[in-house]
Amino acid sequence: MVIAAKEQVVDHPILGSQGELTRRQIQSRIWNLAYPAIIEQLLVTMVSMADMIMVGSLGASAIAAIGLSNQPVFTANAIFSAISIGSTALIARLMGAQDLKLANQAARQSLILAISTSLCLMLGVFFFAPAMIHFMQAASDVAPLAIAYSRIMSVSLVFSLTSMILNGVLRGAGDMRTPMRVNVVANIVNIVFNYLLIFGVGPFPRLGVAGAAISTLMSRIVAFCLVLSVFFSGKFVLTFQRGQSYRPDWTMIKRILNVGLPASIEQLIMRFGMMFYARTVSGLGTVAYAAHQIAINSEGITFTPGMGFSMASTTLVGQSLGAGMPERAKRFGIESRRLAMLTMGILGLILFFFPAQIISCYTDEQAVIEQGIICLRIIALVQPIMGATFVMMGSLRGAGDTRFVMLVTMLGIWGGRLGTAYVLVKGLGLGLKGAWIAMSVDHIVRGTMASLRFHQGGWQKARV
Repeated sequence: MVIAAKEQVVDHPILGSQGELTRRQIQSRIWNLAYPAIIEQLLVTMVSMADMIMVGSLGASAIAAIGLSNQPVFTANAIFSAISIGSTALIARLMGAQDLKLANQAARQSLILAISTSLCLMLGVFFFAPAMIHFMQAASDVAPLAIAYSRIMSVSLVFSLTSMILNGVLRGAGDMRTPMRVNVVANIVNIVFNYLLIFGVGPFPRLGVAGAAISTLMSRIVAFCLVLSVFFSGKFVLTFQRGQSYRPDWTMIKRILNVGLPASIEQLIMRFGMMFYARTVSGLGTVAYAAHQIAINSEGITFTPGMGFSMASTTLVGQSLGAGMPERAKRFGIESRRLAMLTMGILGLILFFFPAQIISCYTDEQAVIEQGIICLRIIALVQPIMGATFVMMGSLRGAGDTRFVMLVTMLGIWGGRLGTAYVLVKGLGLGLKGAWIAMSVDHIVRGTMASLRFHQGGWQKARV
C-alpha cells in the first residue's frame, strides 16, 4: 500500500500524473498529440487533391497514369514500415521508460537502415518501372505517362522514406508538431511547382504528368533536409552528433525489426492486395479507373482524423506501456477510437450528400462523375468503422502487437476486399460499384477484429 501511494505522488515526466486520469484529461492528452498530426495529414491530403485536380485537367489518361504508377511504389514502401513502425514503437517504449540513451541509439540505427535500404529500393523501382506498369494492365495511352512518372518518383524515394522514418522517430518521442511543420513547408513547395511545371507558367516548361513528379521530388528533398536538420540542431530531445557512432548496432536493429518485420509483412500483404485490387479496377477501363482514383483521392480528406488519432494512440499506448501503465494505455486507445469514429462519421455525411460537387472539382467528364458519385456514397456509410480500424490498428502497433495486426490485414485485404471484389466485379458484374462494396467489407473485417483484440488485452504483454 505504501508503494502504491508513492507511485501516485511521483509524476512521470512525459505522461504526467501516475494517478487515475479523468476522461477530460485523457481527451486532452490525445488531442494535444492528435491535432498536429490531423493538420499535417489534412494538408497532405489537400495538396494531393490539388495535384489531382491539376492533373485532371489533362484528361482521364493522366489521372489513370498517376494512379497506376503509385500502386507499385506504395507496395515498395511497405519495406520501410518495418523501420518506421519498429522505430516509433520502440522509441515510445524507451521514452516511457525514461531511457534517453537507448532512445538516441535507436534513432541513429533507424537513420542507417533508412538510407541504406531506400537506395536499393530506388534502383529497383527505376529499372523495373516498365514491367510494373505493364503488369498493372495499363492502357496504351496510359503506359508511357505512367512509366515516366514512376522513374522520376523512384529518385524521390531516398528522401521521402528517410523523412518518413525520422518523422516516426519524432512521433514516438511525442513530438507531433515538428513533422507537421516540415510537411507544411514541403507541401507548399509541392503545390507551387506543380502549378508551374504541369502547366508551364512563365519561364517553366509545360511538362504535364512529368511535371507533377518533378515537383513532388523537389518537395521531398526539402522535407528530408528539414527533418534531418532537427536532429543535428541539438534542440530536440533526441540528437545526431558527429562524435556518435553510426555503425550498425545489430542488437538495436534486431529490436527495431522484431516489431517492424511483422509490420512490414503486413504492409506488403496490404500493398500487394491493393495492387491486385487496382489491377481488377483498371480492367474495367480508363473511365472507371479514373473515377476510382478521383474517389480515392476525394475520400482521403475524411481519413485525416482517423490517421491523426491513430498516430496519437500509437505514441500514447507505447509510452504508457513503457511507463508500466497498461490500463492507461487501454483508456488512451478506447478514447482515441471514439473520437475518430465521431469525426469521421461527420465527414462521411459530406461525402454522402455532396459527392457530385466533390467529383466535379476534378473533372468535367460526365461518365467519370457518375461513377465517382456511386463510389463516394458507398464508402461514406462505413466512415465510422474506418475510424475504428485506423485507431485500433495503430494502438496495437504502438503496443508492439504487430503479428496480430499482420493477421488481421491478411484476412481483411485478401479475404474481405479481394475475395469480395472477385465475386461482385467478376462474378456478378457489378463493376466499380462492386469493387467499392468490397472495400467496405475489408474495413468492417479489420475494424471488428482489431477492436476485439484490443478489448481482450493480450497486447498489453507484448515485448518490444
